[in-house]
Amino acid sequence: MKKNKKILVLLMIGVLFLTGCTKQLKDADGKVITDDTTKQVLVENILCKPVELDETYKTALEKKKEDYKKLYDSGDLSKKDYEKKLKSIIDIDKLPVCTEFSPIKDGYESLWTSVFVKPLAWVIVKIGMLINNRYGIAIIITTLLIKLILFPMSYKSLKQSENIRKAQPKLNKIEKKYENKTDQQSMMMKSNEMMAVYKEYKINPISGCLLGFLQIPLFFAFYEALYRLPILFEGKFLGLRMGMTPLAGAGQGDWYYLILPIIVGLVTYFSFKMNKMGAGVDKQQEKQMSMMFNIMIVMIFFTSFSMSTAIIIYWVTNSAFTIVQNLLMKRSK
Repeated sequence: MKKNKKILVLLMIGVLFLTGCTKQLKDADGKVITDDTTKQVLVENILCKPVELDETYKTALEKKKEDYKKLYDSGDLSKKDYEKKLKSIIDIDKLPVCTEFSPIKDGYESLWTSVFVKPLAWVIVKIGMLINNRYGIAIIITTLLIKLILFPMSYKSLKQSENIRKAQPKLNKIEKKYENKTDQQSMMMKSNEMMAVYKEYKINPISGCLLGFLQIPLFFAFYEALYRLPILFEGKFLGLRMGMTPLAGAGQGDWYYLILPIIVGLVTYFSFKMNKMGAGVDKQQEKQMSMMFNIMIVMIFFTSFSMSTAIIIYWVTNSAFTIVQNLLMKRSK
C-alpha cells in the first residue's frame, strides 16, 4: 500500500513538472493587455493566427518592441537582454491559420504541450470545422467525449465511495481500538486489520486517486488549449461572444451575461454536493469537507465573472455531465 502511494505521489510530481502554462501578453512594464471590447486577457503563446484580433495583437506587440527599444536607448537594458526580449516576442505572421493548425507540424514546445495541449486544441478545431465552425458546440462535444472516455473510471470510483461508506463503521471501530496506541506492533496490527476490511469490501484506496490523477492534467490541458486558440474567442455561442467576460458584457449594457456566473455557481454546487455524497467519512471530516467545498464554490462563482464565455461553456458542460452521471449511477443501484 505504501509503495503504491509513493508511486502515485511521484507521478503527480511528474505531472506538475511537465505542466506548461499560458503566458499572458504583457507590455514592457509588465501590465497585462486585454481586448478593448471583451476585456479578454490576450495570450502571448497562442497556437495559431488570430483573425478579428489580428490588429489588436500586432499593435500590442509593436508597442512592446518600441518600449524595449526606448529602454535600450536609455541604457536601462543591455544589448544582450534587449536582443533576448525581442527574440521572445511572437511573430503573428509566422503562425498558421487556426483551421490549418497541426500539433505535429508546428514545432516542439514542451512535452506537456506536445502530448496534451496541442492534440486537444487540434481536436476542438477539427470538430468545430465539421459542424460549420460552431466552436462553442465543439467545446461541448470535446468535453463530453473526454468525460465518456473516463466514464469507466468514474463508475469504479463511485463504487469505491459506496464500499467505503459501508465499511466505515468497522474502520471507525479499528481507529477507536488503537486510538491511544502508538507503538510499532499496535500500528502494524491496526494496518493489518484495516487492510482486512479493505479486502472484505473490495476497496482499493489507490484506484480512487487514479481518476483524479488523470482528470487534473486533462483539466489544465483543456483550459490551456481554450486560452491559446484565438478562433474560439472570435465566435459566438447562443448570441454570446465567446471572448466576452460577464463583467465586460454587463459593463457594456448586456446584462444577460450575468446569468453565466449564476449557472456556474449552481452546477458547481450540485457537482460538488454529489461528489461528496457517500464518501464514508465521520461527522467531523464531513463538516470540514463541507466548509472546504463551500469556500471553493464561492471562489469559483466570483472568479467566473472574469472568465470568458468559452471557458464557462467548458466548465458548465463538465460539471453538468458529472451531475447527470452521478444521478444515473446512483439510480441504477
